[in-house]
Amino acid sequence: MPFLLQPWHILLAALCGLVNQRQQRIIEFQNAQIEALLKKLGKKRLLLDDNQRRLLAVKAHAIGRKALLELTTIVTPDTILRWHRKLVAKKFDSSNKRQPGRPRIRQGIVDAIIRFAKDNPFRGYVRIKGALKSLNYHIADSTVANVLRAHGIEPAPDRQRTPAWSTFLKAHWDSIFATDFTTVEVWTRNGLITFYLLAVMHLKTRRVHIAGITPSPNATWIRQACRNLTDCEDGFLKEASHLILDRDTSLIPMRGFMEQHTETEVVLLPTKTPNMNAYMERWFRSLKSECLDRMIFFGQKSLKNAVREYVEHCHRERNHPGLGNELIEPNGDAGSVAGKIECRERLGGMLKYYHRRAA
Repeated sequence: MPFLLQPWHILLAALCGLVNQRQQRIIEFQNAQIEALLKKLGKKRLLLDDNQRRLLAVKAHAIGRKALLELTTIVTPDTILRWHRKLVAKKFDSSNKRQPGRPRIRQGIVDAIIRFAKDNPFRGYVRIKGALKSLNYHIADSTVANVLRAHGIEPAPDRQRTPAWSTFLKAHWDSIFATDFTTVEVWTRNGLITFYLLAVMHLKTRRVHIAGITPSPNATWIRQACRNLTDCEDGFLKEASHLILDRDTSLIPMRGFMEQHTETEVVLLPTKTPNMNAYMERWFRSLKSECLDRMIFFGQKSLKNAVREYVEHCHRERNHPGLGNELIEPNGDAGSVAGKIECRERLGGMLKYYHRRAA
C-alpha cells in the first residue's frame, strides 16, 4: 500500500524546518559576535582560568572535533589538546624536589674506558683502571664496570666471545620477538591516571600484539598475560625461540614465567640501551605521534578502542619502510590502475588509507 502523506506530516516537517532555520540564525549571530570580539581584541591573548578551561573542554568534547572546526570559537581543538598536555606534564613535574646528586663522569674518561675495553678484549676492570691511572684519571673499578655496562660491553673474557648484536638478530630472525611497556594518561572518575600498555612484536614481520592495558601492572597481571601469550593453540609467542626484554622491574615476573614454563630464551638488554630494542621503541613512537598524542582519553574503553584501531591500521593499511614499503597483511583490494581512488578512515579520519576500487 503506498504511503500517504497526512496533513500533520506536512505541518511537522514545516515546524522542523522553522526550528532548524531559527537555530541556524542563532549560530550565525553567535559567530558574528565572536568574530567581532576577536577583531576588537586584535593580537591580545584572552586569559582564562582553570574553571573556564575545564568548562570549554567538556563542552567541546560533547560537540566533537569536526563540528568544532566549523564554528567560530575563541579556542581551537589544538588549544584544548595543549591544555591537556600541560596537565599531563604538571602531574610528573618534580623540579621543586630535585636535589644535587653525584657529578657526572667526564666524557674524556668515558671515551678512554670504552677505547681501552674495545682495543683490549681480555683486560678486566682493574687493568683498565690502572691504564687510566697512567693518564692521571683516578677512578674506582666499579666506575669502569658501570660505564661498560651502560654501553653494552661485556666484562672480560666474555667480551671476546660475545657476537655482535646485528649478528645475533640475523641468526634468529624468524623466531625472535621483543616486548616492552609504554604509558598513556587517561582521565577517569579519580582524575588523571597512568595506564600501562604491554605490546609484543615479531621482528621479522613487524606484527604487533597488545598483551594488555592496565593501570596496575602487578605480578599477577603479568603472569596472566604470559599465559595468554604462550598458549599452545593461539598464543602470539608459541613459536618464539628468543624474547628481548629490558630490565624494567615490572617485567621481572615475565622473565621468571618464560624461564620456568617455556623453552623461549629470554634476552636481557643492558641498562639504558633503548637502541637495542629499536624496533619496539620505534613502533611505540609511531603509535603516540600518529594516534595517542592527538587524542584525549576518557576511560579505559576509549584507550583500548584507539589502540585496537591503530594496530589494525598498522597491519593492513600502513606501509612500512623497513619492509620495502609493503603492507604487513595485504588485503587484496589494490584494484586496477584505472580504478577510482578511495579513502578508508579510522578514528574519525585521523588514520587514512588510500586504495583503488576493484573493477
